[in-house]
Amino acid sequence: MRAILVVVLSCLFPGFGAGLARQRQAMAAWIAVTVAVEVATAASVWIVPLVLAVRFAAAADGLRRVRAADRLAVRSDGGVAMLAIAIHVVAAFALRGAVVEAFKQPSISMVPTLEIGDHLWVDKLSLHWRPVARGDVIVFRQPCQPTRDYLKRVVALGGQTVEIRCNTVHVDGKPLAEQLVEGAGCQYDDVDERNGEWQSRRCSAYIETAGARSYRVLHDELRPARDARRATLASSDSRDFPMLDGSRLPPSCAAAEGPPGREGASSPNQEPGKLVETRPGAGPCELQLHYVVPANHVFVLGDNRANSNDSRYWGAVPVDNIKGRVIGIWMTGDPAPISLRRFGGID
Repeated sequence: MRAILVVVLSCLFPGFGAGLARQRQAMAAWIAVTVAVEVATAASVWIVPLVLAVRFAAAADGLRRVRAADRLAVRSDGGVAMLAIAIHVVAAFALRGAVVEAFKQPSISMVPTLEIGDHLWVDKLSLHWRPVARGDVIVFRQPCQPTRDYLKRVVALGGQTVEIRCNTVHVDGKPLAEQLVEGAGCQYDDVDERNGEWQSRRCSAYIETAGARSYRVLHDELRPARDARRATLASSDSRDFPMLDGSRLPPSCAAAEGPPGREGASSPNQEPGKLVETRPGAGPCELQLHYVVPANHVFVLGDNRANSNDSRYWGAVPVDNIKGRVIGIWMTGDPAPISLRRFGGID
């Protein structure tokens, strides 16, 4: 039983076994290596397996040191071992607050990049020297509900303009490059929030490019057919932005009342930005009314454009609300059993 306890605690708190065996330098070395490797995971989710390898190695080393100490009749030092645990607990809180943190994707708004049940690795550290860029997937405090964390993709930065016409996103008056990659046959799984049952939804898939990133986005299944007759369309799409027949107020928490629901709350640090009309009466697929992203804010969209609650409805995200950028998926589950089938970085 003692051996099992040493293995478990040395795995959870590397250096515990060395501390119990009165080998303080070895304990300090294990703690330093563990913390260093965990800090390194902010650079890539592919370093996460190394964290596990270090912990398994620490468990084996801790058992070896404790058994060697027992053979030499060295008295165990529980106080030093508890110090190792305390240091790891403090380090874990510090790492979670400033370096990396794990999140779980709860909705379909970022399909196909992120699926329901994906467990994500989020880098917080690099925000101190590398600001969020267009194309990044970020975790942020929702401006209208600051206690809730959202995950979306940044498509525009402060001072840039955004206009979506016939589902094509334009930033600073230029369309984001996009290419149809899947029309008929495109589908994804969604869960009915009323009864918890899973069902398939049809879609169309495009490759879109924002900044240095190219990624897949989903639209409704009828978009390819609409694209083929853009010149004859009589009205804009319901998901275009800003709406041509809607309010001329810029989207914000205080004014939000579009699908998928009213937020109805004010945000103390969210600026509303402004709407600028450029060509009154232009065709529904032509540029004519754009949104200017306020300074120190970012404009975010979900990759599942037909099913995402994003900046189109409640406005831009203050930079101060950003918690970190998603760098990869380290585990997935729900509805499938926990697995590593989607382990890796994201587009």
